[in-house]
Amino acid sequence: MAYEFRLPDIGEGVAEGEVVQWFVKEGDPIQEDAPLVSVLTDKANVEIPSPKAGRIARIHAQVGEKVKVGGLLVTIETGGGAPGATAPPAATPGRPSTPVLPATPATSPISAPAEPSPAARILASPYLRRLAAERGLDLSRVTGSGPGGRITEADLGVPVASASPLSSPSVAPPSGPAATLPHAPTPPTAPGSTEADVAERIPIRGLRRVIAEHMAEASHRAAHYTYVEEVDVSELVQLRDRMAKHVEKQGARLSYLPFIVKAVIAGLRAHPRVNSTMDDAQNELVRYGTYNIGIATAAPDGLLVPVVHHAETKSVVAIAKEIQELSEKARAGKLTRAELSGGTFTITSLGALGGVLATPILNYPEVAILGVHRISRRPVYRADGSIGPADLMNLSISLDHRVLDGIEGAQFLATVKAYLEDPHQLFAEMA
Repeated sequence: MAYEFRLPDIGEGVAEGEVVQWFVKEGDPIQEDAPLVSVLTDKANVEIPSPKAGRIARIHAQVGEKVKVGGLLVTIETGGGAPGATAPPAATPGRPSTPVLPATPATSPISAPAEPSPAARILASPYLRRLAAERGLDLSRVTGSGPGGRITEADLGVPVASASPLSSPSVAPPSGPAATLPHAPTPPTAPGSTEADVAERIPIRGLRRVIAEHMAEASHRAAHYTYVEEVDVSELVQLRDRMAKHVEKQGARLSYLPFIVKAVIAGLRAHPRVNSTMDDAQNELVRYGTYNIGIATAAPDGLLVPVVHHAETKSVVAIAKEIQELSEKARAGKLTRAELSGGTFTITSLGALGGVLATPILNYPEVAILGVHRISRRPVYRADGSIGPADLMNLSISLDHRVLDGIEGAQFLATVKAYLEDPHQLFAEMA
């Protein structure tokens, strides 16, 4: 029989997922519970197993295409029973559920759900949906030029920053819900070059596309500003060196990040508005009483931000172990949606490659992100007029100026600086 398998409810609040990889092709045999497809939602890759054994009759969603919960993924020929049986319709998005897909999704054959309406098939990011609503545009009448018919900024007539003077002049988008937008051509290559000069065209999809959309939304929605402090971490360097050998005996590597996490928590306690997210729909600043610290982590497919939940309850050593475990899972693509959710403040660091200064982009809807830069040993003037060596590091914090003024950013970073320059305070803070 032909068994139509639809995208199940992958977790709380998930409405759609992007097909990242098929582990089968049409005509392949498949065993029940064997890997079928990898789907990306909210930066978490979820591997979905096959609900039935049989043969792959037809794949309905291509790599790079977004499918809504309940949308048709694949037809499996199981070789018996009444034709037309289907997997059950997905549960309503947003219901409480575990953040990762169960090993065997429920697949009792029932009647196929009704074909989704045209509006349900619109492939557009939340940012583009809001932009369309602000312009009075009907997205069901816009032809998407992205993979799988996905709507892009160019399809809405949004100017592209990299457009060259040779691009066709921008056309103001028509107003009204029934407007159909013209699709202005753009040059296929850089000015003065030809297609023969192009070495490669790289599709922006999967995690890379999620990151691109998230960064664009953060830049469009928040009013960024960055404040920088120089910190003398000479005592911290000595303390960390003394502690590292003891922590390594417990199976963890002690970097400076756990100390910085604890200093950040001290700063957030002193300046609680920084430990917040922005609810633009309600025009409210949502302040939190717990400290869930995101740690920006480089993964093979792009930047991920796993979260150390309730970091205020954990020791420096416990935080070190958790950061190490989360980093290893990020590089292996094994992070769960829960481990990537719930952050209230983010720290981004490149370690020894941290450079002198950066202006981090907010992990929207959070209102602050801390950039940690390279520690370098340099001569400094002491308070007594002498000159001596010191381990110096810059910290840069980007904040949302809509809700946090410059004085709040400066006061917060001053508190963090004080704890890092006298790191023994951190252990009193934990008491």
